[in-house]
Amino acid sequence: MTTETLTAPSNAVAARRRRTFGSDVSASGEPAQWALGGALALGIVLIAGFLLLVFWNGVATFFPKPIVALTLTDGSTIAGPIRRSEEFRVPPNELASLPPPVQALIRDDGGMAERQLIQIGNFDLYNEDFRWVPSYLVAGASRPRDLVLMERLEWGPFVGRVKQVVEDGRPLADGDPLPTGLDAVHRKARDRWQQIRRIERGDIGVVNHDIDGIRLEVRRLELRHGPDHERVVAARRAAEPELARLRTQYDTLAAEARRLRQEDARTTITLADTGGREKSMRLSEITRFVPANDLSLLGALGVYFDRWGEFLADEPREANTEGGVMPAIFGTFVMTLMMVLVVAPFGVLTALYLREYARQGRIVAIVRISVNNLAGVPSIVYGVFGVGFFAYLVGGSIDQWFYAERLPSPTFGTGGILWASLTLALLTVPVVIVATEEALSAVPRSVREGSLACGASKWQTIKYIVLPRALPGIMTGLILAMARGAGEVAPLMLVGVVKLAPELPMDGFFPFIHLERSFMHLGFHIYDVGFQSRNSEAGKPMVFVTTMLLIGLIFVMNLAAIVIRNRLKRKFVGAQF
Repeated sequence: MTTETLTAPSNAVAARRRRTFGSDVSASGEPAQWALGGALALGIVLIAGFLLLVFWNGVATFFPKPIVALTLTDGSTIAGPIRRSEEFRVPPNELASLPPPVQALIRDDGGMAERQLIQIGNFDLYNEDFRWVPSYLVAGASRPRDLVLMERLEWGPFVGRVKQVVEDGRPLADGDPLPTGLDAVHRKARDRWQQIRRIERGDIGVVNHDIDGIRLEVRRLELRHGPDHERVVAARRAAEPELARLRTQYDTLAAEARRLRQEDARTTITLADTGGREKSMRLSEITRFVPANDLSLLGALGVYFDRWGEFLADEPREANTEGGVMPAIFGTFVMTLMMVLVVAPFGVLTALYLREYARQGRIVAIVRISVNNLAGVPSIVYGVFGVGFFAYLVGGSIDQWFYAERLPSPTFGTGGILWASLTLALLTVPVVIVATEEALSAVPRSVREGSLACGASKWQTIKYIVLPRALPGIMTGLILAMARGAGEVAPLMLVGVVKLAPELPMDGFFPFIHLERSFMHLGFHIYDVGFQSRNSEAGKPMVFVTTMLLIGLIFVMNLAAIVIRNRLKRKFVGAQF
């Protein structure tokens, strides 16, 4: 057979294929391949851009910015770090009030001008934290070395100069930009403030807890036997010496706190803004001095890492726009861990029954459809169910049975970290069920048949053959559930999350872990700072850095689960067929 006779039919087949299916390029799927690749690349770029935006703004949040003093055309002066600049259209009435040369310049630019957002601070003096300053109102700008940004417990930062520091009636020697010896005096004042706080929140808290425990014990006996029963009278009489001792201890601690406060009041600082207005306060109310215009690179890095340490270890303050987020980190981690501990057994057991034991038919198909539909229910609906069923019904019943002496104040009959974890477990259980079923179905049937042929029972086959090989897929479902549950906010707003939790769900009082308590959450913290604070501009940096922290926390938890999954894969890779 010649070459011509071989190629002719091939050409005819190719021509017939082109007539039927189109060109060779279309038939090979190259346009669809490019479209799919382009969609994937676009998605990666969008995700990377979002992470880069959050990371860039979050990392730069705590780096000290220089303080700029602006002299305005009316002779006044304002000072503060520059947050950002933008162009804006000058209102016609404001444009008409400007000098003719300035009007001409603005008209040449199409009626646009530049303005800067200055963090002026000093909210207790100005009643505002930020101020927009148009460029045409600025007569001059400088960076004086003696300007200092002082972070305070209340009223936000103060931008100005340190006029005087007095310790026990003796003023400190002047310095530039801060008085000589201020660091040692400030450290002593802050230690005293920490001691006062430790007495009021720690020692006095223990006394109050013991007093409340005695009161509840007597109340429990009154509910059981009546207020005039001899056992109740005897309990009251027996409790009187202990109550007297606790009250004496309380008075001693309160007197010590008052003494420290009086001592603290003798160490004061007087601040002055750029216009000369003064503000006096206790030195312990200032958490940090930042002479931003007089800092070396090493000093700026010291302030930067000190702020990071405060952010990760302290409690929030100033409407959550300053301070730390340690309670929110703790609450997010504990809630997610509890959710995983609940959702894993329920999801895996349900999938095992549906895949291995249930007779495949219409009822099982309806159950699977229902599980898949549950994944699409809005999360707020789960929150409504959680507060209605868990908090009010289950929690209210627990209060009636075991905590009647505390009523009408609820214990479990309100939002708490336990009910939040169970609600999110319901939210994420469909993900675990579907992933587990897929992992179980991926185990070859021949492996099951071989195990049964060797005399193993069905449960032994599932326990020793099927489950170990399906564990990597099960871990994938848990990773997806963990990622979704850790970032949910809407249901938590109904079942336990709060703006500021006065107590952590863990402390030194028996039973040490208190699942009934409300808690803080990083996701809700982002919402609260970004949309509920008195000044959204002041909270914007905290939004970015908290978002970065939440992403990092989810990444670390998922990374730990991925490491476990990969080890399981390596362990059973030789057993796969």
